[in-house]
Amino acid sequence: MNNDLIPPLLSEALAARGYAALTPVQNAVLAEEAGGRDLVVSAQTGSGKTVAFGLGMAAQLFADDTLPPPGKPLALIVAPTRELALQVSRELGWLYANARARIATCVGGMDASKERRQLSYGAHIVVGTPGRLRDHLERGALELSELRVAVLDEADEMLDMGFREDLEHILDATPDGRRTLLFSATMPRPIEALAKRYQTDALRISTVGQDRGHGDIAYQAVTVSPSDIEHVAINLLRLHEAETAILFCATRDNVRHLHASLIERGFQAVALSGEHSQNERNAALQALRDKRARVCVATDVAARGIDLPSLSLVVHVELPRDAETLQHRSGRTGRAGKKGTAVLIVPYPRRRRMEALLRGARINAEWVEAPTPEDIRARDRERMLEALLAPVEVDEEDRELAARLLAERSPEDIAAALVRAHRAALPVPEELIEGTPEARRAAQAERHRPGFEDTVWFRMNVGRRQNADPRWILPLICRRGHVTKAEIGAIRIAAGETWFQVPSAIAAKFAAAVQRTADPNGDDESGVRIEQAEGAPEPGTRGDHGGPRRNGPNAGPPRRGNHPPRAGKPHRKGPRPR
Repeated sequence: MNNDLIPPLLSEALAARGYAALTPVQNAVLAEEAGGRDLVVSAQTGSGKTVAFGLGMAAQLFADDTLPPPGKPLALIVAPTRELALQVSRELGWLYANARARIATCVGGMDASKERRQLSYGAHIVVGTPGRLRDHLERGALELSELRVAVLDEADEMLDMGFREDLEHILDATPDGRRTLLFSATMPRPIEALAKRYQTDALRISTVGQDRGHGDIAYQAVTVSPSDIEHVAINLLRLHEAETAILFCATRDNVRHLHASLIERGFQAVALSGEHSQNERNAALQALRDKRARVCVATDVAARGIDLPSLSLVVHVELPRDAETLQHRSGRTGRAGKKGTAVLIVPYPRRRRMEALLRGARINAEWVEAPTPEDIRARDRERMLEALLAPVEVDEEDRELAARLLAERSPEDIAAALVRAHRAALPVPEELIEGTPEARRAAQAERHRPGFEDTVWFRMNVGRRQNADPRWILPLICRRGHVTKAEIGAIRIAAGETWFQVPSAIAAKFAAAVQRTADPNGDDESGVRIEQAEGAPEPGTRGDHGGPRRNGPNAGPPRRGNHPPRAGKPHRKGPRPR
């Protein structure tokens, strides 16, 4: 630890906290070239950056290893959310405790009059959210004329959340000679513009490659049918049985839906989204800290600043929009040297896009199979044996009750009842469909439908570009060919055409019926051309047969284009499949 550059009172606090060595970002802000300069620091969430800027600004606050009497604030820390601001305040509280620093916290959802009184008593450090700090500034309760250091924590998130105007208003009220430290996990262009306007000769520091980065997070990706997203999320929770887990959705509606589904299935879950009041947020977070709840369903913005030491599982129920969102979400776990797991639930049509995003983020994710009920039951048995065979302390009353049970039932019956009671408290795993093309091909190779050993391929002139979908293709084939659903084999959908199998025994009858029902001038699906094909479709053509209705948090509303195209006009409604 670089004790020479740390005031003795802060060194004592670090030692008492168990710090044997500083993290890379903490060492970087204390390096000789960083002394007294404006800094732009790119560091991952959970890398120790709060202590880093707490140490980095100490030189501007201390004089002769002591702090001056509290008055107008000397340091200002701005954070995007109430939770993060309170977390920062707590961290600085123990770090500056020996120095008797007075820290004022100003955040939304708290009593503003109490905050104004606290500011009037004087403070060395003020920590707050942009909106509340601006409010105090405009009311004259916050005076920044003597400010020596301004810190913007998670600056990229503050800009994403629309706080740019508030930040500029606050920084414009600070003295020109102040030192500005800008911390951000990512460095998009708006951050660079902010740094250029409010900093002078800033030193760029990036410890993303040296920090924890992704080292303490095991990334996994699971390909699923779009209709199975919610079921896979439930099975992931059951497989891991994490002490605390967070599931990310894109919208408040999807948070509400998934949270209700988890509660219905017996999970102890809370929800965080923009529709929840501050009191509801506080209650949800407290339930997670008290272990009364083990699962949190949240949107990206609502989860900013959440710090739960017991959080070991992050599930991306809806995929992140970019690499920065992926890192911020996943960074909720794997903190302070603890291991965490981040799982991406990837609808199979979006696998390539997700692979590209992972490459861009330099994350090596392991592609794994979705957990089945059999996998979960096997893991349950291991956990159950471990829990029931663990040594426990018992008193005389426990022994008396045990003796009475043994007098009434055999040891095997008692053990079986104990196992049953243990299992009854666990939510039931979900059965999954074989949703991926790989799974479908494997299943098809393993089993052969009776009557489909000898088949003929037919071809129709609509495909993915016309939003071909088994939900309307299969009924169309049955109507045109005068056959039943059971008489149609595999369906393969290509870009501009669709292939399907018909048993050889009825192929001639089917072809004749298709010809009779053909109407090139028709104004409905009868205008779709169906003809017998020579050979089979190219390998890799997308396979499907009677796929289920799309639902779940990642699916969104059914596509408007999932119905037959009009004759002679390629159907272009709705988004084009990828």
